[in-house]
Amino acid sequence: MKKIVSILLLSVAIFSFAFSRPVLADAAAGGAIFNANCASCHAGGRNLVNAQKTLSKADLEKYDMHSIEAITSQITKGKNAMPAFKGRLKDTQIQDVAAYVLSKADAGW
Repeated sequence: MKKIVSILLLSVAIFSFAFSRPVLADAAAGGAIFNANCASCHAGGRNLVNAQKTLSKADLEKYDMHSIEAITSQITKGKNAMPAFKGRLKDTQIQDVAAYVLSKADAGW
């Protein structure tokens, strides 16, 4: 009986994984969220608090922040003068903002 249940659960897990859609960040939605929550310090990709650490591609690469994962972590947890947005924004909104920042950085703001 345990073997049948294990096989059944494994089959359901494989089926769910195979046919589930990945969560994709929406950079366009992230732009609106960025403008409402981040632009006061980061307008145009700048950094009003620490001018050396902008959101430019060069600076993101220099500080090992040029990835969705790194940017998402920074937005979620905050760091130094930057507040944490966990609890203020939903996880999907944070992902959207990260996608927006990365796309704008790659495009040169």
